[in-house]
Amino acid sequence: MKILIIEDDEAAAGFMAKGLKESGHVTDHAANGEDGFEFARHGDYDACVVDRMLPKMDGLTLVERLRAEGIDTPILFLSALGEVDDRIKGLKAGGDDYLVKPYAFAELLARIEALVRRRDPREVETHLKVGDLEMDLLARSVRRGGTVIPMQPREFRLLEYLMRNAGHIVTRTMLLESVWDYHFDPQTNVIDVHISRLRAKIDKGFEAPLLHTVRGSGYCLRA
Repeated sequence: MKILIIEDDEAAAGFMAKGLKESGHVTDHAANGEDGFEFARHGDYDACVVDRMLPKMDGLTLVERLRAEGIDTPILFLSALGEVDDRIKGLKAGGDDYLVKPYAFAELLARIEALVRRRDPREVETHLKVGDLEMDLLARSVRRGGTVIPMQPREFRLLEYLMRNAGHIVTRTMLLESVWDYHFDPQTNVIDVHISRLRAKIDKGFEAPLLHTVRGSGYCLRA
């Protein structure tokens, strides 16, 4: 799943994003209400986690505006405000669920997955496929043409991101933010090294290459 986290506490957002990524999901993060509103309007998300107390635009207003524009992405409110009246306000504003801080990550994950299932009764996506390359997110396994390809954790995350964006150009900045959680350029060749290793694993020895370098732009995984 692709999940948007709208949370101004960087440490809390980082903890949440780390757990979700380790569970096989892709995340984006917005640190204030205005940015979160724009992300949610223009991004294709399976679910949003929204903090109630946000700078620039509070969580209630953000969700009310999204619903007014017809955006029906499942939304889980996350807040230290846990009184019954607070929960009712969140649900009436358009939230689908409400979780009080502090929370157990396992419960957060279970609630997000339940919201997505409720919206779409089909199973949450756990299998990705591009050409003859297949990824099983539950088994954490990768195969091409039936051949098992061993993956290190970072390689798996990199390939998952590329597969979720198959057919589209993925920039270095996108990879740094989504796979390495860097919001700055570390001025290293870390991406080049991992792309080279990944290409050797999924393309070497196979008839047609899947991972392509787009000069001056980034990379693209396509059949």
